[in-house]
Amino acid sequence: MLPITLSIVEDLDEVREGLSCYLGSNDEFLMLETFRSAEDAAAKLPDIQPDIVIMDINLPGMNGIDCIREVKRKCNSIQFIMFTVYETDDKIFEALKAGASGYLLKKSNFDVIANALKELHAGGSPMSTHIARKLVNVFQEKKSSMDVLSTRENEILHLLAEGLLYKEIADQLNITTGTVSQHIHNIYEKLHVQNRTEAINKFLGRE
Repeated sequence: MLPITLSIVEDLDEVREGLSCYLGSNDEFLMLETFRSAEDAAAKLPDIQPDIVIMDINLPGMNGIDCIREVKRKCNSIQFIMFTVYETDDKIFEALKAGASGYLLKKSNFDVIANALKELHAGGSPMSTHIARKLVNVFQEKKSSMDVLSTRENEILHLLAEGLLYKEIADQLNITTGTVSQHIHNIYEKLHVQNRTEAINKFLGRE
């Protein structure tokens, strides 16, 4: 099995180097180039094309969220996971809207980070428990605007947003993965979106 290729965008040397050293020592990952600035990352990431980029938000000059937007325009296949101290709703939603597929706090330990990267690569949307709870609370507040979806479709979209994989959703709802896939297809059609992140943003009313 090929290792998951990674890049890191983080201006603090001790954080960037510590994370790079830990993940680089794991045979499941292959560390590519790391960056101190969003400008440097935005210029080089489309050529390097790592599987996943670990992205800080608060960077000197261009911030991490704007960097994601810039890179996604050139290479949409690269996945981003935010790695930040910010826990505010606006930062979370802005990052997801820009194209991030996961959101971890910097206080997360190395094992949590490694597992989150593997989960993201497998199709999940890993988030710190506290962040996931914030999203759940917003979903509950916004539910009335999602009347176009059936009860089951709302359930599945909720679980998608919590980062569950298709098989995990199927197990939790006692249905087949094929049924989950069909519901998700219907959700995308009803919401006029193309992917999980767009569906979540629409669910949150932050198109």
